[in-house]
Amino acid sequence: MNNAVIVSVKRTAIGKMGGALAHLRPEQLVSPLVQSIISETNLDPVMIHDVVLGNVVGPGGNIARLSALQAGLPISVPGVTVDRQCGSGLEAINLASRLVQAGAGDMYIAGGVESTSRAPWKVEKPFSLFDPNGPTFYGRARFSPEEIGDPEMGEAAENVASAYNVSREDQDAYAYQSHQKALNAQQENVFKSEIVPVDGVDMDECPRPNTSLSKLARLPSVFRENGTVTAGNACPLNDGAAVVLIMSEEKCKSLGLTPLAKFIDATSAGVDPNYLGIGPVPAVRKLLEQQDCGVETIDVVEFNEAFASQALASLRELHIPLHKVNLSGGALALGHPYGASGAILITRLVTEMKRRHLHTGLATLGIGGGLGLATMLENVEEE
Repeated sequence: MNNAVIVSVKRTAIGKMGGALAHLRPEQLVSPLVQSIISETNLDPVMIHDVVLGNVVGPGGNIARLSALQAGLPISVPGVTVDRQCGSGLEAINLASRLVQAGAGDMYIAGGVESTSRAPWKVEKPFSLFDPNGPTFYGRARFSPEEIGDPEMGEAAENVASAYNVSREDQDAYAYQSHQKALNAQQENVFKSEIVPVDGVDMDECPRPNTSLSKLARLPSVFRENGTVTAGNACPLNDGAAVVLIMSEEKCKSLGLTPLAKFIDATSAGVDPNYLGIGPVPAVRKLLEQQDCGVETIDVVEFNEAFASQALASLRELHIPLHKVNLSGGALALGHPYGASGAILITRLVTEMKRRHLHTGLATLGIGGGLGLATMLENVEEE
């Protein structure tokens, strides 16, 4: 089996829905990242075997191919779009890495993109053109049959908080720490190496310097009366993209490039859709079992903290200490651009592993419909 290595990681700044990146189409978010990777590595882009991108609420039409063409890649370079909901970007990277391991190709661009600002409205087709009630707009896609349960994301987060005894105070404290870590990272220019400015936007929009525990405590619950999930301990809606360059180790060496990290393994798992945020637990356990190692061997974790309740519940179940998690903030502060989020996790993970000289890293997230994904990387230290 070939070794798959990550050679370059790039992302946009993460914009608020309706914010600084709202005027850009998804392919316009991706193309500068691809161009930056090509420029940085001095690659002949004709060598790219495929472009694999995750996307969730975009306009369709194979955004990976559209982005490849928008970036100016040769017509001969194909593209494929994958959808595992908010795990799509990570799924794309896992898929490309597996293809390299299997010998199907030796160079891929993989990642994800989302523009919630530009997401199209979807309308249910009427049975009759003369229906007097007019069109019905879809609020969101269905993730699970009604007879099993298909809760709104926030309702599922409340379910997890209740089932795993995650208090409002703990959720608020976790969210506050995420913002503090993100703000510190911005001040220390931690994100500078991974962010490619797009239309002059080079800083994540969502970290809130004026937040406090007292302000978070005053926010009302959003999804359930007397609930614990608020706008402050849930992630915002966002725009953004992230891509990575994946090669076989042999190809990387032949081109004289330096790998950043090695893809070790990845797993997926299913859980009850009513408690979808707990998906990382079986996914990570499965991954550790496959690698015959314990959680103590993981040095750093990038966890997609869509809701503080599900992050805390999952991390407690896995016995992962918080000091190893989201060292420069997570989705509660940085944002969660669905299809891009998994790729942002990998981008962040590689950056943290390199700057802190950490050996083994884990990226994981829970997914609508009751799913979990987990990916393990190993730092490749320069000789």
